[in-house]
Amino acid sequence: MKNIVIAAGYATRLGELTRNHPKPLLKIGDNTILGRMLDDIDTISDIDEHIIVTNHKFAPVFETWKEQQHYQKPITIVDDGTETNDTRLGAVCDLLLAMERCHVDDDMLVVAADNLLFFRFQEFVDFARQKHTSCIMCHEQPSIEKLQRTGVIVVDDEMRVLDMEEKPREPRSHWAVPPFYLYMKHDLPTVRRAVADGCGKDAPGNLAHYMTEHTTMHAWPMTAGRFDIGSPDTYREACRLAEAGKL
Repeated sequence: MKNIVIAAGYATRLGELTRNHPKPLLKIGDNTILGRMLDDIDTISDIDEHIIVTNHKFAPVFETWKEQQHYQKPITIVDDGTETNDTRLGAVCDLLLAMERCHVDDDMLVVAADNLLFFRFQEFVDFARQKHTSCIMCHEQPSIEKLQRTGVIVVDDEMRVLDMEEKPREPRSHWAVPPFYLYMKHDLPTVRRAVADGCGKDAPGNLAHYMTEHTTMHAWPMTAGRFDIGSPDTYREACRLAEAGKL
């Protein structure tokens, strides 16, 4: 299984913090956002490589960071060739590029690199192995306002995804979808033709939405929460919590 980290965005909402530095490599305590995630994922026996797709502007920063790491599994940096937010490829195209460049023909764990997590990815992998299908994560979100800004799914009693809608005006459930996915090898042909078949390119959730309409997918309810770093305020709060020993 490959771990593919989508890290080619420019995080413009973070202003000066990410003008010349990638958000996944911002420090939280004595580690980085990405480092905290890889510390967990690297322990999964199924994983045999970490593939990090970034943009041309930040690729040298990731290469320097890579030389300082000592993970069990090798790290490959993929440069998508873009240099500005206006010319970005979009998360789905970045994933397809990583698959092509690294000749991926295996199950894929696909993750966004801007969250601090309070659960183990091993639980997600075990769930997917049990279901034998591609899977997404989900969590209950009581706020209608927040549901209107994310992907929302409808599931049956077995957590099979029946429907998914991006940023629905009238959410049909309280199951929100964070940016973590597991695509099985048998679904890779569907992944590869998604964009040509009209799948949106910008957000990783666009692919998940497409996949729920073209293959069987299940949703794993997260067993704990996450901390999404999307603004200077949330970054400062994460640093404060880490300093207090709460992260």
